[in-house]
Amino acid sequence: MAINKSWHCAYEIHYHIVFPVKYLRALLRPEIEAELVRIAGEIQERYEIEFEQMGADRDHIHLLCSAHPKVSIGRIVRTFKSITAIELFKTFPALQDELWGGEFWSDGYYVATVGERNNWETVARYVKNQGHQPVTTLRRFAQLSLPDL
Repeated sequence: MAINKSWHCAYEIHYHIVFPVKYLRALLRPEIEAELVRIAGEIQERYEIEFEQMGADRDHIHLLCSAHPKVSIGRIVRTFKSITAIELFKTFPALQDELWGGEFWSDGYYVATVGERNNWETVARYVKNQGHQPVTTLRRFAQLSLPDL
């Protein structure tokens, strides 16, 4: 990954975004995942968003993406969710029967910034392997505490 340059700034911003399917329905089958990748390519061409990695479990999707600093995280999520939902319902009309109310994605999302020099590769590998390997162990971290004053 290289530093991106624009007229008035140079930036290196990566986001790990996760959002679930409405009602946590297990709808992200391989054919739907393939369609999401195709749609993401079209979104990437039109908007200032670069999708670096995508991965999905049956009921949620992980995105590793980059965007110009003027593009808010909310705008990235809103753009991806709205366009993919519309296109998926056009391509797979039966999806609307599995969801009440005609929405494909849940309202909420998780986002974290990813540093390129320390954990970008780890997160990219994690996102890519979604749905392919069962998680066997979870690392627990001790909660940080404030120093005594």
